[in-house]
Amino acid sequence: MLEELSVRNYALIDSLTLSFERGFNVLSGETGAGKSIIVGALGFLMGAKADAEVIRSGADGASVSAVVSLGKENQEALDWLASRDLALEDGRIIIRRTMKSSGRGSIAIQNVPVTRSELGELTAFLFDLHGQHAHESLVRKETHRRYLDRFAGLEAETLEFNRIFLSSTELRKRLEAQASSLRDRDTRLEMLRYAVEEITKAAPRKGESQDLEREAQSLGNFEKLTGHINAAATVLFEDELSVLGLSRRVFTSLESAAVIDRELSALLKRMEDLYYEAEDLTEEVRSYRQGLRYDPERLEAVEARLALLYRLKKKYGPDEEAVLEYQARSEAEIEALAGAEENRDKLKSELVALEKELGSRAAAISAKRTAAAGDLSDRISGILANLGMPQARFSVSVEAKGPTETQASPCYGPWGADDVVFLISANTGEPLKELSRIASGGELSRIMLAIKTVLSEADTLETLVFDEIDTGIGGVVALAVGEYLARIGSLKQIFCVTHLASIAVRADNHLKVAKKTEAGRTITGVSLLQGDQRRQEIARMLAGDAGAAALAHADALLAKYGHSADKGGTP
Repeated sequence: MLEELSVRNYALIDSLTLSFERGFNVLSGETGAGKSIIVGALGFLMGAKADAEVIRSGADGASVSAVVSLGKENQEALDWLASRDLALEDGRIIIRRTMKSSGRGSIAIQNVPVTRSELGELTAFLFDLHGQHAHESLVRKETHRRYLDRFAGLEAETLEFNRIFLSSTELRKRLEAQASSLRDRDTRLEMLRYAVEEITKAAPRKGESQDLEREAQSLGNFEKLTGHINAAATVLFEDELSVLGLSRRVFTSLESAAVIDRELSALLKRMEDLYYEAEDLTEEVRSYRQGLRYDPERLEAVEARLALLYRLKKKYGPDEEAVLEYQARSEAEIEALAGAEENRDKLKSELVALEKELGSRAAAISAKRTAAAGDLSDRISGILANLGMPQARFSVSVEAKGPTETQASPCYGPWGADDVVFLISANTGEPLKELSRIASGGELSRIMLAIKTVLSEADTLETLVFDEIDTGIGGVVALAVGEYLARIGSLKQIFCVTHLASIAVRADNHLKVAKKTEAGRTITGVSLLQGDQRRQEIARMLAGDAGAAALAHADALLAKYGHSADKGGTP
């Protein structure tokens, strides 16, 4: 039950804290006073999409918080909280949601941050908000299926069916993909095996092309290379005035000079390094020149090997490393394709088992839906008769889904094997037709109220919110709507935004929403009406003012339909 609602800087609301009681709570007020803002704030708290537009002009952010008590019978909500280690405090939880002008917001339950999705999950166990246009959802067939399942207590079973159905759908897609793959398997296997054989036979190694290209360059320019090496050898160690000979002479001279002047030791050390470096160079150049051999056969082999590697890289990758990776991937795919048939048989067995379970579950769900459909039809028809539709016949049709292009009968959808449709005949002699084809806005509102009345007896939701359920009705029908709202209010906590006095007089608690101006700003406020204040508001709702005739009419309605505290005229 919603015990307290605090709203800060939301739309036209500056700061507002409301305490609520059980039973039937009515919100009334002039058109545009902000009644639906209260409902909007509650929707915001329930996880509705929102942006910075909800923030009161001039404020940095908006916040809505609530204190909600939970009864032991609401096991779904209690289980949800327990699964997240959230504990009740004195049987209550505190929910808070904020929105900053930047568009960022925060949500917390018991001061623990949660996502908007999680908030919606929890509040779905706590509140049912029927907005001004929610009755339009009645024309959607999926809504019909959900209401019937809720009435029949099938929600857990249909959720499990949906889980299995989605698993079977995914499995079927995998099998179809495999079937397509298997059709091309032989061709693919032949191509992969050829590639693996070609790469294995060639046995490339990482960086091989670079090494071969350097060798090919040397072999292909042998004469030039020999000439340059001979020239270097001549200058380095063969000439009379070679680098090696000159460095030896300089080293010997400095060595003798250093005996006389020790300050030349550093120069001698440098010259010594230069001389020994010249000796090393001499040995390496001599060894390199001795190893030079012109080998046209080797050049031909290197060029052939480079051509082979080029063909491999053109097919399988930009370098030897990529070619070897392609080989590894191909070997893995060959292994997978070779075992694909065995895996396909396993998947087929799994799918057969899932479809068998789907069939069993679908049959059980269909039987329960069919049994519940008649009861729901009769109960809603009975309520509609008291809501100004005495000739109406309401029927819940449960029909097996027909075969499709991809499925033979019996076939299943995500929620079972049935098409559930709400039908109505508003007048005697008229055939049953779908709601979308015949029902007006006022009729849809009454049908929705009848459904809520029936469902409220069985579900664990403690708070129902109706925003202008009185659309398109008046007179005797409005009195009947008020009676049924009060009846639900004996079982649940009801909030109803209404313009009709004949509904408002049934309320256990009457709240008035009004706008006022403070410091040049418009502010929406809410006050609890009692005694003469409520009498005045009922008169205004009847006639637009609180004249004598309107007050007398208000007294008559309160005396007949109000609570004992409201009867007897002016307090």
